[in-house]
Amino acid sequence: MANLKSAMKRNRQNEKRRFRNRSRRNRARTLVKQARTQIASGEFASAEQATHAAMRDLDKAATKGVIHRRNAARRKSRLMKQLNALRAQA
Repeated sequence: MANLKSAMKRNRQNEKRRFRNRSRRNRARTLVKQARTQIASGEFASAEQATHAAMRDLDKAATKGVIHRRNAARRKSRLMKQLNALRAQA
């Protein structure tokens, strides 16, 4: 446990940030999962919307520092690869 006043404040700030980051990360994961589900269903229009929503959220998470920017880029790339494969089938 922290003894200094500044260390106690830093602990409080870290807790707030941890909860905020966790919700942002979970939201991004959920949207990616929904996009993959839509792609698997074969419905191109809804899959495209879900993919763009997931990509937007991944970009926001990367901008806020919740996930690394290259991690976001890799996930977006994989989603687009799956979406393009669906487009080729249609």
